[in-house]
Amino acid sequence: MSVEAQTVIEGEKFFRCTSSLDCGGRCPLRVHVNDGVITRIEGDDYADSDGQLRACLRGRAYRQFIYHKDRLKFPMKRVGERGEKKFERISWDEAMDTIVTNLTRVKEKYGEKSLFFTSGGHLGALHTAGSLSKALAMFGGYTTLYGNISSEGAVYAVMSSYGDVMVGHGREDLLNAKLIIMWGWDPVRMISGTDCILNLTKAKEKGIPIILIDPRYTHTGAVFADEWIPIIPGTDAAMMAAMANVIVKKNLQDQTFLDKYTVGFDVFKDYVLGTDDGIEKTPEWASKICGVPAQRIEDLALQYATTKPACLMDCQGPARASMGEQYNRAAITLTNMTGNVGKPGGSACGGLMGIPYGHMFRSAGIPGMRNPAEAGGPSIRGTLDLNLRLVRRIHTNRVFDAMLHGTAAGYPADIHAAWFAGGNVMTQRGNLNKGDKALKSLDFTCGQDLFLTPTMRYCDIVLPVSSFAEKNDLTRPWPSGPYLTYANKAIEPLGECKTDWQIGNLFAEKLGINDFDEHTEDEWLRLFIENNPEYKEHIKDYDKFKAEGIHRIKMDDTYVAFRKEIEDPENNPFKTPSGKIELFSQRLADLDDPKVPPVAKYITSPEDRNDPLMEKYPLQLLSPHPRVRAHSMLQNVAWLEETEPHAMWINPVDAEPRGIKDGDEVYVFNDRGKLAIPAWVTRRILPGVISIYEGTYFEPDEEGICRNGCVNVLTNDTYSPGGAAALKSCLVEVSTT
Repeated sequence: MSVEAQTVIEGEKFFRCTSSLDCGGRCPLRVHVNDGVITRIEGDDYADSDGQLRACLRGRAYRQFIYHKDRLKFPMKRVGERGEKKFERISWDEAMDTIVTNLTRVKEKYGEKSLFFTSGGHLGALHTAGSLSKALAMFGGYTTLYGNISSEGAVYAVMSSYGDVMVGHGREDLLNAKLIIMWGWDPVRMISGTDCILNLTKAKEKGIPIILIDPRYTHTGAVFADEWIPIIPGTDAAMMAAMANVIVKKNLQDQTFLDKYTVGFDVFKDYVLGTDDGIEKTPEWASKICGVPAQRIEDLALQYATTKPACLMDCQGPARASMGEQYNRAAITLTNMTGNVGKPGGSACGGLMGIPYGHMFRSAGIPGMRNPAEAGGPSIRGTLDLNLRLVRRIHTNRVFDAMLHGTAAGYPADIHAAWFAGGNVMTQRGNLNKGDKALKSLDFTCGQDLFLTPTMRYCDIVLPVSSFAEKNDLTRPWPSGPYLTYANKAIEPLGECKTDWQIGNLFAEKLGINDFDEHTEDEWLRLFIENNPEYKEHIKDYDKFKAEGIHRIKMDDTYVAFRKEIEDPENNPFKTPSGKIELFSQRLADLDDPKVPPVAKYITSPEDRNDPLMEKYPLQLLSPHPRVRAHSMLQNVAWLEETEPHAMWINPVDAEPRGIKDGDEVYVFNDRGKLAIPAWVTRRILPGVISIYEGTYFEPDEEGICRNGCVNVLTNDTYSPGGAAALKSCLVEVSTT
């Protein structure tokens, strides 16, 4: 540990650190250590309070996470049935020998495509599964996933419209808006950048009107919003189309902007006026679909169109649905109609909210090699891969189905072995009862994580992984910034834990691969900065950066997505075929698929309120990200459980006829599964809708009922035409028995 990275305070050392969990913030932390043990963790101490990056509940509870009694500390082998918690300790040599022997056996019998590998959960530069994926590629290759469970619908929308995923503004730009519409956006819960809540607070204090559109009166809405407009899940595009109808009929669209920077608005105009299908998308039409009064739709449309600039903030959550990409595409169309793209105080929409400084390590990591099992297959993205006919990979929300049905069902491989490097698919993917059958069907499974997660319980060999405080790494604030972070190693790894990078190196060694990794941890981190142009531009002194743990980039002005493209379009065209913003996409039109319209449209979908299944399962289920977990990480931290106990939100209108009282244990079920959970009876959710936060562990009892309230026993393992995981399109019933 370098002297610069530590400071003595009253006999303790403290280390500048930050987490690498898949969370929407990247909060600077001061980790205090006494005699090799973390004694306390504090937040940012930056002298300028306006520039402090303040940790949320999660960031302040990491000590309990690191030292939790259930931390894995030694390699383990399964001695019970898959899915049980029966394991015994073994050595690293035995663990790796068992893995190599079984993967070799499966590969020789079924081929390299029969090996499945996936990773997730950690967003560092070095200590990810990069070295392991490289070693597996050198072993012969593997089958893996495509798509992002969180944001694929949003990616589809922004790539078809803008050709770029960097669609966010710096959070301080909220203060330049004259109106903020939070449409499905709940940053108190999912942390849209560590600096987001501070800037929302300033916007509120400044008197900027803030409107929430959401089926739930969220924590963000309760604190910041001047008005809550409840909306039926899955109908956002209908309300947006009606707002566009009002704007067009009042001739309030920014036609100059549309003519100069976009293509295809006339086609969308024909849609909202009903020219193409005979159905005018009026507020009255939309009101019957979305549940928002027609007059309120019209008033909001007029307010949004006449307030300059106005910030419409959509998000990824509503896009995780059977037609989820249409929500983001409709939001993109509205913000272009009002001329708010590329303007301070405006927004580009698209749900991703990323700015370049939040994504500098998207290409960093262990330099790998092409996976031979995918050789000759199509690019996963290309310009967009709009048809998603990817013959070499499996959609991220179809992994269980692929394991069960393989090539006979059109999947790229018949899977017989799996290696899970984090990710916890047996909590975080849809239809977990199908997952139970899928993982039990495999010849061999292994994995690595910090805890014996539900996924690890299905593994034959489990490897213990170091926490973020037990290694040095570069981390990234994925949605905002601008700042660069270094996570200093504060303590030695607990027990026999190793980092993901070390596990990949050890696997390569067991395979007999010589000269697999030529660098030390410190050498790799220095190389990443040297080879990453953005980091190299700002980090002139590596040791100083390491000691301070953060580099705050001084910017002349807040970052605004597509400012260059709008201010100088001749020299900065958009990365689309036309070079302009494509409100009409010819690439989509060429697919000739009514479920993939070339302009944003409201389209009904499976398990929405139009589905006949409503007669059997009359409640729509939402599964938002929790405030007290990063997906399933931290779900077992007592401090956080006490702060916000896991419960189902249900409106009194739905609770009363079912005999449900506040605090009652209830059962939520559909044809895919059943769970038990306490009820929270509240008017903060729209009638006909219930909500259960995702991320609690899958814990089925002997009857198959998940007593831990894991919501993904109920959700579907399918995806939209644009590739969005359809987790929010889910119908259920609730009862007390």
